[in-house]
Amino acid sequence: MPSSIKDTTVLHNGVHMPWVGLGVWKVQEGGEVERAVETAIRTGYVSIDTAAVYGNEEGVGQAIQRSGIARDQLFVTTKVWNANQGYDSTLKAFDESRRKLGLDMIDLYLVHWPVKGKYKDTWRALEKLYRDGAVRAIGVSNFQVHHLQDVMQNSEITPMVNQVEFHPLLQQKELRAFCSENRIQLEAWSPLMQGNSLDHPVLAGLAAKYGKSPAQIILRWDLQNGVVTIPKSVNENRIRENSDLFGFELTAEDMAQIETMNRNQRFGADPDNFNF
Repeated sequence: MPSSIKDTTVLHNGVHMPWVGLGVWKVQEGGEVERAVETAIRTGYVSIDTAAVYGNEEGVGQAIQRSGIARDQLFVTTKVWNANQGYDSTLKAFDESRRKLGLDMIDLYLVHWPVKGKYKDTWRALEKLYRDGAVRAIGVSNFQVHHLQDVMQNSEITPMVNQVEFHPLLQQKELRAFCSENRIQLEAWSPLMQGNSLDHPVLAGLAAKYGKSPAQIILRWDLQNGVVTIPKSVNENRIRENSDLFGFELTAEDMAQIETMNRNQRFGADPDNFNF
């Protein structure tokens, strides 16, 4: 169980990945994303998660370069967007992301969505990038069990990470079990349900019990489920709050209470039915 924001899980290739990171989805390029990343790094975060489609890779890179933190102390994730999937186009997209970030090495590169007819070729490109030493770890995002099985049956390397929508209203137990069995690290995007249902009675009760916010209760629940979590915020106080997840532990009964909240409810797109 992690005891600080710098603690890591070990991916199946031996790479250490921080349990907690800052997500920058919908954070504006320029000053807004730079301030958020700089605040996070000052607070102690060592993991930053961006994507080509977020349009803020350059700002993330600028903040990293200004931070003064040694490159090998940070873990940077980005993703290839749907329009750029396919073997050759993925390789080009990776080079563009690396240029924008101003980094020689990407720590984790993900296939953003399982685009039909393309994601297997995209995965082959990620395997090449990994074998070439351009990226330390490769994975996928928004892949269901059948997508993962399809990739694994037609590839040399099993994805190291699967980043998916995961929160108390969408607990994805079958997917979690499959990932655990295959040593694929599950990672939660939108762990705070995009601000929805934070006033749920279960969360409110546990927040009062522990003297924490509902958000901190959810993020602690992620960690105790063995799920990497990357809450997004541009607010300095919330960035700090979202890192303060240590020094308390939810009981088995508390964890079971949160499990009763599951509704299989998505706030993002369905990986089996998306159009972007």
